[in-house]
Amino acid sequence: MPADVEMKPAADEKDKKAEEKKEAQEEKPAPPPTPLQEIKANVVLIERAVASIEPRFAHRALRTLTALRKKLDVVVLRSAVSEVYVKDSPTKESLLSWLPDVPVEAMEVDPKETPAPTKKDAATEPIPEVDMYLRLLMMHFFTASPETHAKALDLGHQTVEKMQALNRRSMDPIAAKVWYALERTYEIAGELADARPLFLAAQRTTALRRDDETQATLINCLLRSYLQYSLYDQADKLVSKTTFPATAGNPQFARYHYYLGRIKAVQLNYSDAHANLQQAIRRAPTGQIAPGFYQAVHKLFVVVELLMGDIPDRSLFRHPVLQKALIAYFDVVKAVRTGSLAEFQNTLAKHAAQFEADKTLTLIVRLRQNVIKTGIRRLSLSYSRISLRDICVKLHLDSEEDAEYIVGKAIRDGVIEGHIVHAKGWMECGAQKGGYGPEVAEVFERRIGYCLELHNQSVKAMRFPLNAHRKELAAAEGARSREKELAKEIQEGELDEDDMADGF
Repeated sequence: MPADVEMKPAADEKDKKAEEKKEAQEEKPAPPPTPLQEIKANVVLIERAVASIEPRFAHRALRTLTALRKKLDVVVLRSAVSEVYVKDSPTKESLLSWLPDVPVEAMEVDPKETPAPTKKDAATEPIPEVDMYLRLLMMHFFTASPETHAKALDLGHQTVEKMQALNRRSMDPIAAKVWYALERTYEIAGELADARPLFLAAQRTTALRRDDETQATLINCLLRSYLQYSLYDQADKLVSKTTFPATAGNPQFARYHYYLGRIKAVQLNYSDAHANLQQAIRRAPTGQIAPGFYQAVHKLFVVVELLMGDIPDRSLFRHPVLQKALIAYFDVVKAVRTGSLAEFQNTLAKHAAQFEADKTLTLIVRLRQNVIKTGIRRLSLSYSRISLRDICVKLHLDSEEDAEYIVGKAIRDGVIEGHIVHAKGWMECGAQKGGYGPEVAEVFERRIGYCLELHNQSVKAMRFPLNAHRKELAAAEGARSREKELAKEIQEGELDEDDMADGF
């Protein structure tokens, strides 16, 4: 009998392949790029955007600005200018003149070996958009330190003058960031009101040139300037006299809706303010990316919901980004929900400094009537008849006359159903309203309108390929020509039934 041959199981080979794949996956990832490498990569993207007339490449380069500006220092900026501008030129000297000198040994060098520039490359100076981008980085670097605020303002004014003199449409995405950096510098220096004439003139110019991104940035800068000094009437006039560009980016739309929400809330238009703040929350980045803006919008959103008579969802106060920031507002919500006027006054006195810093104190003071209305509603549900003196004691009101006036107003506004028996000094409560009525149709119609608006905005945000309809037209023309040829051949008798059977 022949000896049995031992066969290696196929599972061993599979295990070896799996181990090889696992080892390949466990290889050390590539180290993150240095700030100098990021700047050089962004310069390439900006040059590509200008060469191909595609602003999306410039937007991709500017998208890294938030993280990159935190890593900037003098060594990185001088190294970037020296490597981008290979040949000495007035532009290079102008950029280096803003930066203090550093030792040559401290200069950052790209670890990757790059080939020496050819004569053609050395003779070609980078495009003006690259100059504006490097100036933008230096503005953010100077703004970060209080000692260099004056230098940041001077550099910003020089950059704006040079940008307006060049008047290049390919510079529009960078121009929007430059204007925002200049506004931020004025705000940190406490001179935001002085920059208003400059921004108004620039907004008129960008509106004439149809520069939507810069126009949206300038409108938001002006609204921020007005709201910083509580000039709500002027901010409302600016909104009514201007049209916010529909093609602006989501961050600008989020800021614009937030400022609109603040204006409408002060004007007692809580429904529109609530809708604007919802749009700001949906369009804004996540809380991990922009926690400050995320918290500011939700603080105002909670107050507006309370002023509308609604109670915010409890899960909102458990959000990891909002949990600590909304502690004071959670205390206000508890006071309004229970209808305790004493608890509301204690909360207001305890967190008055925070509400003043958040610029929500005037709105929260208006909640006093809501607290009283909530307390009256709870009493009307608990008692069929209650004296005005008991209402005064339970709601901590000053006198029975105040209680009678507040109860009468609540009955007139439809908060409760009942009537006051003035001779006997009590309130008799009627049956409560059902859950159906004309207001349900209004809410339903509002939700339908919001869904339709969300659908329209989603369609506008989609990116469609250029000239796609021409390919469809060409295909339709080819099909029609083939049908004509086929009909002509049938008429001339060149095709019989057997030939046609193969194709149909």
